Parts: sequence; structure tokens; C-alpha cells
Amino acid sequence: MDIIRTFEFGGFSCTVAFYPREEILPLDAELLVADLNTASLVLVPEDIISVTLTPGEKEKQWPAVDSILKLAMEKGLARDSLMVAVGGGVVTDMTAFAASLYMRGCRLILIPTSLLAMVDASFGGKTGIDAGPYKNTIGSFYPAAEVRICPEFLKTLSDREFLNGLAEVLKTAIIADPDMLELMRDKKEDILKRDSDIMAQLIRRCLLVKGSLVEEDLREKGRRALLNLGHTFGHALEAVTDFEWSHGAAVAWGMGKALDASVKIGLAESAWSKKIKDLMIDYGFQLEAFVDKDEIIKAMSMDKKKMRGKLRFILPVSPGDVRIKILEEDLIRSLL
Repeated sequence: MDIIRTFEFGGFSCTVAFYPREEILPLDAELLVADLNTASLVLVPEDIISVTLTPGEKEKQWPAVDSILKLAMEKGLARDSLMVAVGGGVVTDMTAFAASLYMRGCRLILIPTSLLAMVDASFGGKTGIDAGPYKNTIGSFYPAAEVRICPEFLKTLSDREFLNGLAEVLKTAIIADPDMLELMRDKKEDILKRDSDIMAQLIRRCLLVKGSLVEEDLREKGRRALLNLGHTFGHALEAVTDFEWSHGAAVAWGMGKALDASVKIGLAESAWSKKIKDLMIDYGFQLEAFVDKDEIIKAMSMDKKKMRGKLRFILPVSPGDVRIKILEEDLIRSLL
């Protein structure tokens, strides 16, 4: 075990650490949640109750959480019982939401298996489900006691799923770690080969950036909102395409639009914006989408990050400088 750090999130302690695969499952787990893609990644003792969910964002709805809660009640789990999730962001989000509800909060450990879940989704306390096509509109803040990371799991991902996670790595680098941007530029081949040392470094750096923001602002009343770079545009694209665009791909597209907006209102220099977009394209991200503007605007109106009815966008200005701005609908339309 290699402990990255123990974070304090608004009264919740969360320890994040690297684990070897054979030691990653906690010995006192009582209920394990995975999906059909991740259930085989850990050896589950016979005395652990398990739930195997159908994979995919479309399944991130109340019936899946209900199935976890009903099994927990049926098997007599108590408030001090331990739920464990093994999976990507969909699995960790739903299991954490179930744990936050069960007995008003039972013990929780998350074992992310995708890059996106390792660097973002499983860490920081956001839990939830979608309401139809609208992302994460039902949920809670409930940080896990531990997040256990095994970089070996990255070898099991498809190229598409691995790229999904790299979008969140790029996002984190733009927000607060300019040196990581240069690392991604200089070590692109090693990153795409999923070199263990490089990937462990990227994961560690992302968690330290996100952890510092969440320690300051668990419930997203202030600076934690910066982590939503690309997400207001991206969540809308996911919704209108019925999740044909994966989360990471949609966020990358959304970051491109945020860069365009920042240049258009005179915040970011066009040369720097182009440099970032060229890096995204170099990694294989698609920065154009042919979608109905009205549908995108409608989907954005359901965004949970609104304040006093106004949509807030996170706009990159320069390395390590991102700002929260309200954009008018005419400007948004001109970007689509």
C-alpha cells in the first residue's frame, strides 16, 4: 500500500492509496457492488454479498440504487456495515449514493477501475444518479472512507474508455497543474501505452489538485465549481445524444467550447487556446459535434450548477487560471 494522502472533507476523512491487486478488497467488506465488466477483477469471498449491475450510463437510474438498498435490508446490514464498489464512475456514484441513504449513512470504500473514476468520479464525495437523460440531478455529498486505486486495472480498459479518463486528467491540468500539461505533451506516447509509472504520477497529481479544492469546498459553494470545466457544455451533449458521446469525450468537447468562449469575451489569448485544443486533438478528442443548438440550450437549462437561474461556465484564461462566468444565450449559440 502506498498512501497518497488522507483528506478532510467537511467532517469526513478520506484516505486515498495505491494498492496491489491482490490486497485491494477490504477484509471486512459485507456488500460488494460491481457491474458485468468489473465483477471479475477481484476475487470475492463466498461470505460477501454481491450485486452485479448492468454497465453503462443509461443504467444510472433509481432502480439500480433500489436494488442495492433492498439487498442490504434483506441481508440485515447495519449502519456500521461496509459497502464496497468495484467499477467505473457509474458504479461508484450509485454505490456511494446507496451508502449515503442506507441507515442514513453506512461505511463505504470505493475501488475505481477506470481512469476517469480513479482521477475524478470516485473521489470527492459527490454521489448520484441521472434523472432520465439529465446527469447527476439526484444525489448527495458522501465521501468514502477510503479510495483504493490499482493502476493495473487500466490495462483492462478499451482505448475509448482510457481516453475518457484522459479528458479529466487534461481538465485537472488546465485548472491547476500547468506542469502536468507539459508532461502530457512530452510523454504522450508513454501515456497512451499506459506506462505504469507515468500513469501513477498523473493519478496522484490529479487527486492532490482535486483534494485541495474539495477540502476547501465540499458542497461546491465556491472554488470546487472550477472542477466543472467543460461539464456544462459536456453534460448537455451527453443528454441530447442519448449518451452516444461518452462522458470524457463530451467534457473534452465542452472544454473546447469553454476555450472558444474565453477567447471570444477577451479572457484567454487565442494562441494559448489553440495550443490546448491542438493537444486535445493530438490525443484523439473530437472538438466538433453536429447537434441541434436548441436541444443543447434546453439540456443546459437542467444543469444543476445554476445559481439564481443563471448558468455558470468555467472558462480557462491561462495556465492555472480558470474563472467562473455567466454567459448570455446568444453567445452560447454562437459557439455551437
